Amino acid sequence: MGLLDWAKSQFIDVIEWQDQTNDTLLHQYDCRGNEIKNGAQLIVRESQAAVFVKEGELGDVFAPGKYTLDTNNMPILTSLKSWKYAFNSPFKAEVYMVNTKVFTAQKWGTPNVFYVRDQDFGRVSLRAFGTYSFRVADPGMFVQKISGTKSEFRVNEIAEELRSLIITNLIAAIGESKVSLLDLAAHYKTLGDICAKNLNTSDYGLQFTQFLINSISLPEELQKKLDEGTGMNMLGDMNKYQQMSMADAMKTAASNPGGGGGMEGMMGMMMMNNMMNQQMQQQQMQQQMMNQNMMNQGYGNPYAQQQAAPPPPPMASSYYAYINGQQAGPFPIPTLQQMAAQGTFTGDTQVWKQGMPGWAAANTVPELASVFGATPPPPPMPGGVPPMPGA
Repeated sequence: MGLLDWAKSQFIDVIEWQDQTNDTLLHQYDCRGNEIKNGAQLIVRESQAAVFVKEGELGDVFAPGKYTLDTNNMPILTSLKSWKYAFNSPFKAEVYMVNTKVFTAQKWGTPNVFYVRDQDFGRVSLRAFGTYSFRVADPGMFVQKISGTKSEFRVNEIAEELRSLIITNLIAAIGESKVSLLDLAAHYKTLGDICAKNLNTSDYGLQFTQFLINSISLPEELQKKLDEGTGMNMLGDMNKYQQMSMADAMKTAASNPGGGGGMEGMMGMMMMNNMMNQQMQQQQMQQQMMNQNMMNQGYGNPYAQQQAAPPPPPMASSYYAYINGQQAGPFPIPTLQQMAAQGTFTGDTQVWKQGMPGWAAANTVPELASVFGATPPPPPMPGGVPPMPGA
């Protein structure tokens, strides 16, 4: 190699970067001490930016495109160094190629629990996780504040820092929103938008293009109690459902007075009625125990509003009935009235309730007098005056 060829080899005439990875944020072009030729070609591909740095000072930043490097398109670097010959001769500079594409599906999560104060439960520990997307929006600031003099910078090198920023902003967003823990799931998008907006105020040169909250989980013991409370609320109208089911069964029995299907349906309804009464009593006891346990553990009483309401009225008397050789019930008096109207309950039907010494005919129980009503006198005889009682 001649002296002239050697001299030419020391000058860089084409600068470009073809990224072969999926996670590189920054790559320093390898100048190896060589000078950049005046009039060299700079090729910046889509989703890239080229940043020139001279002796630690930020110079020119180039967006995607093809450039011929000379004084006209490198004004910042020229003015920084006040070079005597401008770019009429080769020059030395560090060139950083920055990847500006959007990095999607980046995961975040809380390594430890964090605490918030809720209006219903007081101080509660939470965990949260989700995903986010980001890009380098200001390549110059990114080189100055984050990458420094590293020759290559990957996503995982900044992931921990970003997670810390995310958790800090998420806690602040939850606190500022004043949303109850029971309603958090309905506000995930709003909280995510708030976090993304706050994160974009950081001076890292990054832009969070999307921030998603997948889950904010309560402590296991509190979540279990809330699930139990939800089940109790779902059973709140069980009494109404029970009455409707009994009415439907009686209609079916009345439409088949001579058939076994109607009576079998009535028997099934009676058994279901008995089972529901027992289940409702058990659920009421469980509700009281759950509320007391939550108060003892310092979660407050989320159902205080329900407890502040007046207690339910005392349950009316209910009677067991002996129908078609089988014991059924207990039935409240309004139900017995409906059964009497359908003919399935008569004055001769044997009944019993707690406190009675034994079974007795329904028409001998004073409390059941209203079930059958007063007995009218016999109708008048045709063409005559009805006989007086005792005549």
